[in-house]
Amino acid sequence: MINIKKANEVLDKALHYITAEKFSEDEKSAVVLDAVNNFNNHLNPGWLKYRKSVSTDEAAVELTDYGSYCVDLYGNEFIDCLGGFGIFTFGHRNPEITKYVEAQLKNRQALHSQELLDPLRGYLAQAVASITPGDLQYCFFTNGGAEAVEMALKLARLATKKSWIISTLNGFHGKTMGALSVCGKDVYRKPYLPMLQHTAHAIFGDIDDLRKTVVKLKKTGEEIAAVIIEPIQGEAGIIMPPAGYLQAARALCDEYGICLIFDEIQTGMARTGTFFRCEAEGVTPDILTFGKAFGGGVLPITGIIARPHLWVKEIEDNPWILGSATFGGNPVCCAAALAAINYMVKYDVPKMVREKGFYLKNGLKKLWEKYSKIIVDVRGTGLMLGVEFIKSEVGYCVAKGLFGRKVMTAGTLNNASTIRFEPPATMSYEDFDKVLERMDEALSDTKKEFNL
Repeated sequence: MINIKKANEVLDKALHYITAEKFSEDEKSAVVLDAVNNFNNHLNPGWLKYRKSVSTDEAAVELTDYGSYCVDLYGNEFIDCLGGFGIFTFGHRNPEITKYVEAQLKNRQALHSQELLDPLRGYLAQAVASITPGDLQYCFFTNGGAEAVEMALKLARLATKKSWIISTLNGFHGKTMGALSVCGKDVYRKPYLPMLQHTAHAIFGDIDDLRKTVVKLKKTGEEIAAVIIEPIQGEAGIIMPPAGYLQAARALCDEYGICLIFDEIQTGMARTGTFFRCEAEGVTPDILTFGKAFGGGVLPITGIIARPHLWVKEIEDNPWILGSATFGGNPVCCAAALAAINYMVKYDVPKMVREKGFYLKNGLKKLWEKYSKIIVDVRGTGLMLGVEFIKSEVGYCVAKGLFGRKVMTAGTLNNASTIRFEPPATMSYEDFDKVLERMDEALSDTKKEFNL
């Protein structure tokens, strides 16, 4: 029902929230109450329950952020070890990134005309080609990670004229229908079955099983367009493949004429200590997806880069056949991505990640030694680390203890058997020490609660 009076009331509140320099205590309480009510009645009450899973008191409403911190409406500062699941590699509102976004918005344009040539998209594509391995050359920019995966799957089918896609068990590539079809988790797929046809799944990290999957399809006359792999499985709990797995997958795809896709949406942009994870393994995929930190932690932009042989004549003849995202590669988001790459190269963020990742992982391993009846593994590389607990309830308790001590991690009521640590590379060593100290306290409390 149209209610202009109500719309004006809502708009007044929202725009005041954006522009106000200070809030009274009554205004703060009203914003918190509005946030809870709006999530319950106009968004998704289940999402509110998920977000509340590590809350100790009332709902925490974020107000601002900077560096390695998120700040709530009441001024509480949370050390961010969640990192937006990989978004904030360069910190929150990094001034050396935001200044270019602000300049683009102020002096140029936010969105492109859709007809004239927008130079930033071309510069960005050239920059991406310069920081990716091998002969990766042609880019296509999108808005979200799942959309980038869709483009990768479509390009593989279009270029190879084949149909089957092989992915891995427990792999995660997004939740649109195509991306979800290659997802390796039943909890996400079951509600939408049947999914995109001609998809198969192999055991992650097991090259023999991948070969068997390929051979069985080939023996039954099926043609395989692509194999899609996360170089490190993130959502599955920071699962590292054995050394040589990615190289063996490359050799297998070459043997059978299959397109190899690396989903580097989370592992890319220095998160694991190199520009992209495949660089550390010495492997060039046919298609590479990127996202999350690609927008510098400021704006959403994702995409793919592909080897030139995949850019077939059909795409040249009909440049819209792969996709025509209205907002994909828009100027203001391209400005953020260009600034992010500039910051990454200028300050050697991969080296920063390697050094700080070693420091954090070493600290987590010491806690593992101290609480060996609670922690069963510490794994990962760079600043993409996972701590696995004896059971999900224990992990949830630790995550809640950390949250109560103003440290955000990727642990929830739904599945906290492994807590992910993906902090900004810009985080200080002092803050890493605070995180480890507070985790020690949370582990001690958990040990008492579960009588371990």
